[in-house]
Amino acid sequence: MARTKAASIKPSFSDRVFDIVNYTFMTLVMIVTLYPFLNVLAISLNDSVDTVRGGITIWPRQFTLENYMQIFQYEGLITGAKISVLRTLAGTLLGLISGSMLGYVLSRIEFQGRKFMSTFLALTMYFSGGMIPVFILIRDLNMMNSFLVYIIPGMVSAFNVFVIRSFIDGLPYSLQESAKLDGANDFTIYYRIILPLCKPVLATIALFLAVGQWNSWFDTYLYNGSAPHLTTLQFELMKVLQSTQGQNTGMGAGQNMAEIVKQVSPESIKMAITIVVTVPILLVYPFLQRYFVKGMTLGAVKS
Repeated sequence: MARTKAASIKPSFSDRVFDIVNYTFMTLVMIVTLYPFLNVLAISLNDSVDTVRGGITIWPRQFTLENYMQIFQYEGLITGAKISVLRTLAGTLLGLISGSMLGYVLSRIEFQGRKFMSTFLALTMYFSGGMIPVFILIRDLNMMNSFLVYIIPGMVSAFNVFVIRSFIDGLPYSLQESAKLDGANDFTIYYRIILPLCKPVLATIALFLAVGQWNSWFDTYLYNGSAPHLTTLQFELMKVLQSTQGQNTGMGAGQNMAEIVKQVSPESIKMAITIVVTVPILLVYPFLQRYFVKGMTLGAVKS
């Protein structure tokens, strides 16, 4: 009976106005958010000659896959994709392990070097030795032309450590005390209690690490430029873009615009490259999204 009465209550005029305004506003936000990506996708799928005319919105006027076919004709692209996937997986996993371990250690109140280590890590966020000293260090460590140069230098990030430590500080300390009373050591507490509760912050840090590893190309240029078997997808696509721009610059004056653009269009290639490097991250994000909004039920153990 109560359910029937509740269902028969009609929303007031102010509630309906609020719903209309809210839906309209969210629709506009969705359009503003999706339009740039759809525009880039439309240009990448549009004919090169027609792209020069401009005016493309979210739908290609002359659909073609020529831009993508031209990209995948370049040698080294498959190798670069494999290395990019491997460095993203390895760099993200090792970065999470090292960052969470260090964050857990710094969250321990009984750790006597806690203040010194926190200060030392904070200084690295404001001061850097510069590119030349880092290059010399990498060379002296014999990591030139090596896959390790993609992983080791970025394993520990001060920002990630502080974020994880702050999250751990917000967890009930009673959970750790109860585990100690049961005879658990620090590693058991870290592995069986802290890590499962830190899934939201670890998912956030994992996305940061994965995007950074996937988009990185300058380290390939500096350290592995002479090692084709260690090239990355971003580095290869950067070379593709530079080669297309160089071809347009060096074309003769006797060619008309249609012939020049038909051979290669940097704008279309640029948009196709953007889609190629963006789609993998977009495919990963849905698997981590639920951890961003997942709440934690605290207070299971009474203090």
